[in-house]
Amino acid sequence: MKNSEVLESLFEQDKIDLNRGALFDLDMQGKDAGFDFDRIEGMLLGLAIGDALGAPSEGLTPAKRKAEYGEITEYLPHPLAGGESVGLPTDDTQLAFWTLESLVENREFKPDHVAELFTSRRIYGIGRTVRGFISAYQRGRPWYECGPRSAGNGALMRIAPMLLPHLKSGDRGLWVDTALSAMMTHNDAASTSACLAFIGMLWELLELDSAPEAEWWPQRYVELAHDLEGQTNYSPRGGRFTDFRGPLWQFAHEKLAWALQNNLSTVEACNAWYSGAFLLETVPSVLYILMRHAHDPQMAIQRAVNDTQDNDTVAAIVGAAVGALHGRRKLPGHLLEGLKGRTAASDDGRVFELISSARLLFA
Repeated sequence: MKNSEVLESLFEQDKIDLNRGALFDLDMQGKDAGFDFDRIEGMLLGLAIGDALGAPSEGLTPAKRKAEYGEITEYLPHPLAGGESVGLPTDDTQLAFWTLESLVENREFKPDHVAELFTSRRIYGIGRTVRGFISAYQRGRPWYECGPRSAGNGALMRIAPMLLPHLKSGDRGLWVDTALSAMMTHNDAASTSACLAFIGMLWELLELDSAPEAEWWPQRYVELAHDLEGQTNYSPRGGRFTDFRGPLWQFAHEKLAWALQNNLSTVEACNAWYSGAFLLETVPSVLYILMRHAHDPQMAIQRAVNDTQDNDTVAAIVGAAVGALHGRRKLPGHLLEGLKGRTAASDDGRVFELISSARLLFA
């Protein structure tokens, strides 16, 4: 069965927690022969750099992290590298690049193959939701019935590679494949709508000559996500706004406008709405950091790492965005040089191999 038929069946049977919004009828303009694949390399490597730079201090509040490490600008010593200060992956990089591995091997998105990769390999820093997906899949359930309903950031962090098979065509299969990839592990309206919106924004960033105005980030997110998510009912887990009840897109719209109007620093804003792994925390954190710092890839990644709690994932998502906008050549050279390029315990360079293969296949 084609992916489009699978998705239509899921909609008809109400097995996907998502509205069939206008985005599914949108054709994008395919990238022509002159498209600079350096932007794709930047997107993928920005994700890996952000993840690796944030990983050793993940989970600390910004204040505790600053007290322990100061301002993080370099890779910290890593126990899996014998204490060497190098960039190693967590689940963000692993799941993103295993997705890329499957895309390269199959020349298209095959959900069952991606599910096999996710459930047969060791994952570093695995989240509870992905663990639930793996458990259900290993009990014999089909991949499209294994994703818990969770508005965590575990699908958004790995979604960027879904662009690649559609670069030349820009066809609507981009939205189909993204939705299926997202709901595989997180069958939730906020999560899948966020993944679709982010893919749409990445597609546009690949073509821009400079960083968009600050207002573009929340405005474009809401335009793409609101009818996909609809009128859901979420509430933040921490921060100043725990009395909020409503959809992610509304929370992002309201709180980002408030932060910009009050000219908050990124740490002030991210502390205000909390900055953990729940999407009502992650999405506004990512967008606000990009609103303030998208023009400077190093500073954007640095602020994500230092100013948020789930900092490896926020930095991975921010890194993908600034990488798509600026390309590989403008990523921080010292962080690129120190990246081991692993997706597993000892496969040094695998990230770079997969990107090279993707260039040959999809450029």
